[in-house]
Amino acid sequence: MAKEFPPPFIERLTAMRLAKFIGTHGSPAVGMVRDNEVVQFSGQDITSLFEILDADDPVQKVESLLANAQDTIELDQVVLLPPIDQQEVWAAGVTYKRSQTARMEESEAAADCYDRVYMSDRPELFFKATPGRVTGTGQTLRIRKDSKWNVPEPEFALALNSRGQIVGVTIGNDMSSRDIEGENPLYLPQAKVYDQCCGLGPWVVLASEYWKQHSELSQVKVQLSIVRAESEVFQGETSLDQLARPLEGLVEYLFRDQHFPRGAFLLTGTGIVPDNDFTLHPQDIVSIQISGIGTLTSKVIQG
Repeated sequence: MAKEFPPPFIERLTAMRLAKFIGTHGSPAVGMVRDNEVVQFSGQDITSLFEILDADDPVQKVESLLANAQDTIELDQVVLLPPIDQQEVWAAGVTYKRSQTARMEESEAAADCYDRVYMSDRPELFFKATPGRVTGTGQTLRIRKDSKWNVPEPEFALALNSRGQIVGVTIGNDMSSRDIEGENPLYLPQAKVYDQCCGLGPWVVLASEYWKQHSELSQVKVQLSIVRAESEVFQGETSLDQLARPLEGLVEYLFRDQHFPRGAFLLTGTGIVPDNDFTLHPQDIVSIQISGIGTLTSKVIQG
């Protein structure tokens, strides 16, 4: 029998995993996940993850915070929050061959457009969410009331500092209303941006530590599982080496002619797309697992 919200999956890695959660005093806190506990940083003049991610040396910053940390909480007792502060969330589209095919299938009128953007130097980049539209692991994601064809999009997500550097990685779920986007590509913002449209989490792994353990993109596996009424109704897997564009190239285009003083998150596209006869239902449980990060699990609601 599948549990509704299994505990976050943790690989036995030494990479620094930074989390936001409800702390020992009942308010949002910042800390590091270590084995099966969370070391709390709050109360040490650290109020946001961004303060760590934007440091000149995030690893050194974490080490200094750990040296003075005292409060710890068992991970299975922690309420995790989405690991975002004031950052915008952006997303890249048509970065995997499977995504290109799916977008062409859903919109005959725009098929040539999606084919050309897959081959072009300039990627598709679009605004995805403000922090208030983002939910974390164990929380709910929404499908629109005016849509009948909805899918999750499991994505490798980048945490970017104000200087446009990749300083962390996490898991993203770019929820999408395929029928709305397929009706007209100009409806993309409505298909993508709405209340509870984006999942992030369960935490941010510092990039410098992550790439030491995943030096080859083929080592980064992305897995999607959708459970309905305690039965798995969809599962899929891909790896980051199937990405058609370099991660640094996506970031460079995002930071062209705009700046992000509070940093940003960038979802890098999906290589797992359910068949055209599949749509999410309310109460579905969506779990996305990525090597070396963990699992982002969400319940689907509508209305």
